[in-house]
Amino acid sequence: MLFSYCQLLLIWYRIYNEPMKHVFFYIFLFFSSAILAQQTTFVDFKKGEVAISVHPESKSVRGSITYTFDVLQSTDSIVIDAKNMTISSVFINEKSADYEYDGKKIYLNENFNKSNLNILKISYLCNPKQALYFIEDDKNDLILNRFDAPRGGRQIWTQGQGKYTSNWLPSFDDMNEKVEFDLSITAPSTFKVIANGKLLKKDSGDEQQTWHFDMQNPMSSYLLAFVVGNYDVKEELSESGIPMELYFYPPPADTAMVEPTYRYTKRIFDFLEDEIGVPFPWQNYKQVPVKDFLYSGMENTSLTIFSDAYVVDSTGFTDKNYVSVNAHELAHQWFGDLITEQSGTHHWLQEGFATYYALLAEEEVFGNDHYYLQLYQSAKQLDMMSQNEGEGLMNPKASSLTFYQRGAWVLHALRDKVGGKAFQLAVRNYLNAFAFKNVVTDDFIKIVETESGQDLDDFVQRWLVNKEFPIEKARTLLQKNKLTKTLLQFDTADQSELTDFVAENDSIFSGKDNYALVENVLRRLQTDSVGIKIYKKALQSDVLKTRQAAVLYIDSIPQQLKPDVEKLLNDSSYITVENTLLKLWIYFPEDRIKYLDTTKGKSGFNNKNIRVLWLALAVITPGYDNNNKVSYYEELINYTHPNYNFELRQLAFQYLYEVRAFNEKALCHLIQACHHHTWQFSKFSRELLDSLIAQEDYKKVLQNMLNKLNENEQDFLKEKLKTKE
Repeated sequence: MLFSYCQLLLIWYRIYNEPMKHVFFYIFLFFSSAILAQQTTFVDFKKGEVAISVHPESKSVRGSITYTFDVLQSTDSIVIDAKNMTISSVFINEKSADYEYDGKKIYLNENFNKSNLNILKISYLCNPKQALYFIEDDKNDLILNRFDAPRGGRQIWTQGQGKYTSNWLPSFDDMNEKVEFDLSITAPSTFKVIANGKLLKKDSGDEQQTWHFDMQNPMSSYLLAFVVGNYDVKEELSESGIPMELYFYPPPADTAMVEPTYRYTKRIFDFLEDEIGVPFPWQNYKQVPVKDFLYSGMENTSLTIFSDAYVVDSTGFTDKNYVSVNAHELAHQWFGDLITEQSGTHHWLQEGFATYYALLAEEEVFGNDHYYLQLYQSAKQLDMMSQNEGEGLMNPKASSLTFYQRGAWVLHALRDKVGGKAFQLAVRNYLNAFAFKNVVTDDFIKIVETESGQDLDDFVQRWLVNKEFPIEKARTLLQKNKLTKTLLQFDTADQSELTDFVAENDSIFSGKDNYALVENVLRRLQTDSVGIKIYKKALQSDVLKTRQAAVLYIDSIPQQLKPDVEKLLNDSSYITVENTLLKLWIYFPEDRIKYLDTTKGKSGFNNKNIRVLWLALAVITPGYDNNNKVSYYEELINYTHPNYNFELRQLAFQYLYEVRAFNEKALCHLIQACHHHTWQFSKFSRELLDSLIAQEDYKKVLQNMLNKLNENEQDFLKEKLKTKE
């Protein structure tokens, strides 16, 4: 039971002796008491010894979990979360247990008296539909061998995200239950296994290998994680002696990308340890890129898993790098892993803190202007949300913008209010006081009040509770930086005032952070005689992002600017080259062959943004390399294959749609993509399929290819076709 029989009798007594208008209140109270009286009040799970084997061919997990637990108060039920599993056996203190299983939870129906060091062992088998993902790698597709091979190969990786670990391990969806987990993972010997904690040893066999990992401190179940795949590793050591393992795909895939991807990692680590003032709380720290990850990254305890879209070379680093995600997930090792929110109402204690400390780390690397520019941009977004309706930071259903960006703003404003010294001391005391525990917002605020000697009631109401973002106070804080002070002036300036400013401040075309000023001007600039002069200076700037902004915002390319734009086909930015190629191809059809020849060998990011655009243009450009058009088309079709990362596949689908060039193979791949585990990609694919079905010629092709699909795909497509009739 989750509450005492005395409480139950009292509630029923009141129901029968109170007027009927109070009955529903007490019924509500009854169920609220059941919810609030968490299992952690009665039972304390101390340790979990995990022993599992993963089977890529069947996409299954077989294993056991052995929990050590104390009974704090007598109870007749213990509940373990376990989704869609086959439970082989359940033993308590080496005796077969009386249990029930409903496909979601295991109910242990025993009389548990107050006691210590009880042992619960659960053996099971599962084929997870969430939280554990088996990434395929079809080596038998011959077409794949003709073009760039997919990166990463076959992988298995986890993503718990709050409460989903129970899909592959009997565990606890309640993040208030913290357990010291040790993992032993058996996988095919051709793979490397990376998991939470310190690797103690490997047991090798002919076909299987078992990797044993040790954790020393407790954590919430959702932070359990492992990756199985082919990796090499670069090892570094923090100033405080913490081992850091930086994983990457083995040669020839990512050797040249290791340094740019993990650039500044040690500097960020050392900075955060010093700034936070509490030593890194785990034995070691690992970072592993994976294919088709659901998010940018995930802060699993001692093991950050992140999207391999952030694996970049030196050119890619200037456009899109891992620095911010790197710092954000590392900050979570304190804010989220060491201390964990009690509920979604206090989610900002994790995401707001991680965002704020990531900004501080970026300031350390990129400078004060960069820091303030991020705050300026997020303030504009938050103000726009407030104008619509807004949402308070304590709303458990608030958006990511609120939890992350408004949360970071709260800490920036709080530090300004109480002073840096009091703020840092409060954060340090907060972490030490609640280490390996769960927290609410008031836990933090009370400590800040104590260290600063200030009453923060008004601050909490304005910054955390009110739906409206306090934009005027934010603007006042932004006035402290010259760059953002100027941007605030730009917000109320008309076009003539902007062009006058540019004429008087030619220096804005130089300086790495001044691009934000130029971008603000170009966004509202017409390509008249004055505008052309400004665009020319931007296109010729030494600042990469200034040139990039010029290509992005120019509506058409006047003849006077054509030579300057053409130079950017060889710019040191994949985004700039992509935008330049497309705009030149559109505005100067007579030179299309020249532009395609200039960019023929360029690939771009891991999603091949330049190459995929180039292939689409090469296919539809009359007279261009006719002998190889079929090959170019096959390559474009090839990049829709499930073996490639979803960002690349999505680009290929987009361009095939734009040039009306889908064939049956690409359509099959699109239907498969409609069931992809990454929801953003599956949503895109379903919407694209709807658009194709709305076109009669594609609809007929799809109807005729039904028998080439598997049963599930047939049912899905039939339903789609039916709803569009």
